Amino acid sequence: MPAPTRLLAAAVTAAACLGTTAVPAGAATPTEPVVSRGVTIPAFYTPPASLPADDGALIRTERLPLALSLPGINGPLPGRATRLMYRSTDSAGRPTAVTGAYIEPTAAWRGTGPRPLVAVAPGTMGQGDQCAASLGLERPLLLNGQTVSVGYEDLAIYRLLARGVAVVVTDYTGLGTTDRLHTYVNRVDEAHAVLDAVRAARSLDGTSLTDGSRVALFGYSQGGGATAAAAELQPTYAPDVPLAGTYAGAPPADLVAVTAAIDGSDLAGALGWSVNGFLESDPELKPIADAHLSAAGRAALRDLSTMCVGDALLAYNSARSTAWTTDGRPLGAIIEDEPALKAFLDDQRIGRLRPASPVRVATGTADNLVPHGQARDLAVAWCAKGADVTYKPVVLLPLGNALLNHFAPLLTDQGDAISWLTDRLEGRPAGSNCAGLPYKP
Repeated sequence: MPAPTRLLAAAVTAAACLGTTAVPAGAATPTEPVVSRGVTIPAFYTPPASLPADDGALIRTERLPLALSLPGINGPLPGRATRLMYRSTDSAGRPTAVTGAYIEPTAAWRGTGPRPLVAVAPGTMGQGDQCAASLGLERPLLLNGQTVSVGYEDLAIYRLLARGVAVVVTDYTGLGTTDRLHTYVNRVDEAHAVLDAVRAARSLDGTSLTDGSRVALFGYSQGGGATAAAAELQPTYAPDVPLAGTYAGAPPADLVAVTAAIDGSDLAGALGWSVNGFLESDPELKPIADAHLSAAGRAALRDLSTMCVGDALLAYNSARSTAWTTDGRPLGAIIEDEPALKAFLDDQRIGRLRPASPVRVATGTADNLVPHGQARDLAVAWCAKGADVTYKPVVLLPLGNALLNHFAPLLTDQGDAISWLTDRLEGRPAGSNCAGLPYKP
C-alpha cells in the first residue's frame, strides 16, 4: 500500500484529481474574518444578506492576480483574471451565492466567429473554503503546515487560454463562500453553478465576449459529473445558454458505485465530503446519520469539512468507513438498508435525461476510483436516448494504486479533449460513435 507521503508528492507534482454533519467555519462579519486551517478567507467570499433575483446575476467582482503570469506584447500572459460572485439556485430551490473567476485571454482567437467561452468545472478540491479553484489561480500551491491545496485545474485553464478561448471557472456551491458547506457531488447544485457561471461571465463588463460567442463545458472527475449534469439540465434550467459541446471526463454518474470504490482507497476522505454534502443538501437525512455514525465518524466528518485533497491524502489515506459507523458496517451497506439515503443517491444519478448538445465521455479503462464501468454506462444511457455522444475509453495499464489509475487518463487525454472542444467551438459537427460503443471497452 503506497505511503501517504508518496501519494501527496504525486498530487503536488502532477495534482490529484477526482473528479459531508459537519459545521463550516462561521459566517464572516465585517469584524470577524473566516479562518480555515490557518488560511484567512478573503472578505470577498462572504455573501451579502440579500441576493439578486436572477440566476447568473453578478453580485460582486474584483481583480484576481494570477500567480502564473508573464508580461507580453499585447498584455499579460495568459490573460487578465476577474474574481466573481454570482447568484445560483441550489437543489432545494434556494438562492445561493457562488464564487469563481473569469479569465480574458491575451492570445487571439483564430477560429471562426467571435471569441468563445469554456466553463471549467473543477475536479475534487476538498471541502475547506481555502481549497476553492479561484483561490488556486492566485496561489497554485498552498502549504502552511495545516493544509495542502493544489490548483491542479490551472493546467487545463491555461491550455484553453493559449488557444484564445475565454474561461470561466466555478467554485461550486459552498466552496469558497463562507455561508454554507460545499455540497460535494450534488449534481443539481454543481450543474446550476456551472451554467450560472456562463451567465455571469456573459454579463461581465469589458470582455471580448459577444452574444454570438459559442459556449462549451470542460470537467474531469467531480468536474466531469458537474458538466455531465449541466449538459442534461441545460435545456430546462438554462435554455439561454446553448452549448456547442461538453467534455465529461471520468464522471461519477452513479454515486452508489463510486461510494463502494472510494471506501478504503487513497482518497477515502471523499466519503466524508460526500456525507457532509448530502446532509447540507437535505437536513432531513440528519437523524439517519445520527443513528449510524459513531463518535469517530462524526469527528472525521468535522475534520474533513475543512480539508483539501492534500490534507485528506495525508490524514485519511486508505481509511474505511467501517471505523465511522456504530455497528461496523460500511457506508455502502447502510445506504442500501436506508430507503431515504438510497432514494437520495438515486436522485443523484446522471444519465436519465438527454443532453441537447454534443457530449464527449472519456474514462480510463483501468480507473477503479471513479469506476470505468459506471462512466461507460453513462455513455450507453445517453446513446440510448439518441444523444450525440463521442465515447472515448482511455486504455492504460493499471498503475498500482487507484489514485494514479484515476489521474493518468486526465493527463493523457486532456489534449484530445481540448481539441475536441475547440472543434465544437469552431462550429465543426461532432458526429457520434454510439453505433460502435458495444465494441469498445
